[in-house]
Amino acid sequence: MRKVFLLALLVSPVALAQSVSVETNSLMRLPSSTSVLQLERLDVADYGTLLIPATISQVTVDELHLGRDARIAIVPGNTALQLQVRHAQLEHGSQITSRGAPGTHEKPAKAGRDLSLRINSLTAEELSVDARGGAGAQGYAGLDGANGVDPGCTWGAAGRGFNGDNGGDGLPGGAGAQVRVELPKDFPAEHIKVWVDGGAGGLAGTAGKPGKGGESKGCLVYRTEGGEKGRPGLEGQPGPAGPAGTVTIQRL
Repeated sequence: MRKVFLLALLVSPVALAQSVSVETNSLMRLPSSTSVLQLERLDVADYGTLLIPATISQVTVDELHLGRDARIAIVPGNTALQLQVRHAQLEHGSQITSRGAPGTHEKPAKAGRDLSLRINSLTAEELSVDARGGAGAQGYAGLDGANGVDPGCTWGAAGRGFNGDNGGDGLPGGAGAQVRVELPKDFPAEHIKVWVDGGAGGLAGTAGKPGKGGESKGCLVYRTEGGEKGRPGLEGQPGPAGPAGTVTIQRL
């Protein structure tokens, strides 16, 4: 059945399937050629992970089961994901994650992906959703200063070491997601855990070290003095945290 399901995903923008199962301690990534997915049953076994790519914008499931410490991991994207479930059974430690991606010097940190989650019937100790922004990249490290020129016995004094460069500032963290959760009115509010904090700002870039002065040298008649070392650079500033997202909880 899984092969039939995957074939359907490859040829249709709307995929229908009876069931999808992710085995224990394994990872399954849904193909990215569909935007709408409808399932009769989705079962992610203990410690398994189902990855939902950015191209999928809507998933509808009749029966959802997440085993112990199982994950539904939603890849960051520009469009929100709608996840609609008729009945869900969530085991201890299971989680839905919609986190942003860490940034690099070439690419900024990504925001958590916006999520609309509707569960008509829920059996769980806790509903856990992590939609925090990605962390910013650390600032560039300052270059170390070059060493000063050693003196000679027939020419000039030792050269002074060059100064270290300043470290770069850390880059901003990504924004937290906009999350809307629709749950049965009898599910306890204290068992709903949703994180939408902005991503941490990047660490400050380290300061460049000072270059050493030219070393002193003993000559036949006199001794040349060593040069002074340069000054160290300054450490950069930590990057700002990303803005927090929002959480809306609607009771059914």
